[in-house]
Amino acid sequence: MHLICESEKIEEYLLELNQVNYTNLIIRSKADELFIPAQTEIEKTKLAYEYVRDEISHSWDIQGKRVTCNASDVLLYKEGICSTLNTGIY
Repeated sequence: MHLICESEKIEEYLLELNQVNYTNLIIRSKADELFIPAQTEIEKTKLAYEYVRDEISHSWDIQGKRVTCNASDVLLYKEGICSTLNTGIY
């Protein structure tokens, strides 16, 4: 697979958005639970991926009626829809 970046500026991929609300207390609390400072970024990424894979249900699979629209809601309700968001960053 060959990925094509829409921007060469890494900081544009790290912006907090309404959908990716990583300073929310729920997100911060889960990050503190999952990660320790001694872990590498790769280790943290693997843990985050495995947490979502194993603990967050796909809304369609569980026939969920809730539409979670940001990361904190996904953690709160433990369900979400896989989606690629168009953030307007080009």
